[in-house]
Amino acid sequence: MKTFTRRAALLGGGALLGGFATKALSPSNPTLDGTRFIKPTGGKGVLNDASGLSETPIFRHITLREDPGAQLVKAIRAELAEARANGRAVNVGAARHSMGGQAIPRNGHAITFENGFVEVDRTNRQMRAHAGARWSDVIAIADPIGLGPRVMQSNNDFGIAATFCVNAHGWPVKEGPMGSTVRSFQMVMPDGDLVTCSRSENAELFGMTMGGYGLSGIITQMDVDLAENQRLEPSYAEMPAEDFGAHFVQALADDNVTMAYGRLSVDRENFMSDALMITYRPSEDQSDLPAAGGSGAASKIASRVYRAQLGNERMKHVRWWFETDLARSLASGPATRNSLINEPVVTLDDRNPDRTDILHEYFVSPDRFAEFVQVCRAVIPSSYQEFLNVTLRYVDTDPDSWLAFAPVPRIAAVMSFSQEMTARAEADMRRMTQALIDGVTSIGGTYYLPYRPHARLDQLVKGYERAGEFAAAKRVLDPDLLLRNNLWDRYLGAL
Repeated sequence: MKTFTRRAALLGGGALLGGFATKALSPSNPTLDGTRFIKPTGGKGVLNDASGLSETPIFRHITLREDPGAQLVKAIRAELAEARANGRAVNVGAARHSMGGQAIPRNGHAITFENGFVEVDRTNRQMRAHAGARWSDVIAIADPIGLGPRVMQSNNDFGIAATFCVNAHGWPVKEGPMGSTVRSFQMVMPDGDLVTCSRSENAELFGMTMGGYGLSGIITQMDVDLAENQRLEPSYAEMPAEDFGAHFVQALADDNVTMAYGRLSVDRENFMSDALMITYRPSEDQSDLPAAGGSGAASKIASRVYRAQLGNERMKHVRWWFETDLARSLASGPATRNSLINEPVVTLDDRNPDRTDILHEYFVSPDRFAEFVQVCRAVIPSSYQEFLNVTLRYVDTDPDSWLAFAPVPRIAAVMSFSQEMTARAEADMRRMTQALIDGVTSIGGTYYLPYRPHARLDQLVKGYERAGEFAAAKRVLDPDLLLRNNLWDRYLGAL
């Protein structure tokens, strides 16, 4: 790989220098990214995540802003050494958009990375980034030179390394998870050693860390593929929900389709009866691409309609009409690839202290999608959760992660619920979640790990066949179990 060198750049600008564009951005504020936590006082405190339901006691919360290099490594080693000497856990997070304490070390040392350091190699379409840089940082520096993330989530708030460690995916097609675009990374091991991991160097450690939720080491910097930005034209197709899997696969056989997703109707009268598929192809005009903004007027209106669905079946009908009709005219023109994904999570925040938005995500093979729809119809309406949305994406085969959710190509169904912040609602959500997981695993699928910890241990083992192997390898790498979080404490540590 080409050697990356640090170049100077103006704050807020981004300059193209000898094939590289660099940008030093001001630290991100995690409270703006949905994280709700109480800063510790007197060395102690609590930490929460995006669910608002994961309040966990911690020993200390620190923020590291050093550029990737000797000073960052030194600071990490110091925190690890103190934690080990006192028998405490360590874990690192960025925005903490997980929903079950997957980035929180109970009674331990919580580290937040805040640094927007990004360097771009324009010639080879790659970047080197601080582990804590956000995707908004990447778009800000890559967009002016015609590049952007090859794979990222549909929102720009998340940290680069966090995306890799939860094995997140996006809606570019045909692509695997974001980890499929990672060339290499540097990581501080639990014993303090600094190692480089790639598919040819420490390959097993690469696979453990991809989707390993920070349990194998602390990433400091990453080398990641980028993609050419493009002006894209949307196309829309409606169909019965049961037919979506076949139509999606057929649409993605067209190599000109570079981004795609789907929606399902969620009102109780027509629950998951209709599907909408949106595909994007490059437009003929690729000259003078505009700077990446957000997704425009359609997104702003959609956020209001989205929130108005709460407790209102009529508005769920309106939402579906908006998706299938009005949004086409509002967003009928071309948009750049970067603009489509340059949207913060706060766009859909309900700001209601009595409720919280809870995500589920399930992965099923396209040829079992009709069965998945039947599972959802049998389970979800019997709950009293407010079901607001389901987005459908494609994830290609993941041959790398030990905890892979896509060992074969799968459709990802991302579901959004609005839940009361009460014990009754939590119990109902747990019951519904376990029923959905049973149904999905019975048709060969699985569920996603960064959300509420409602699954039973046997469900995790059934959905992730290498979970026991991962836990055993973790104990060899980290015999003191220094790197821990709620995923380990509740599930993997029991294997």
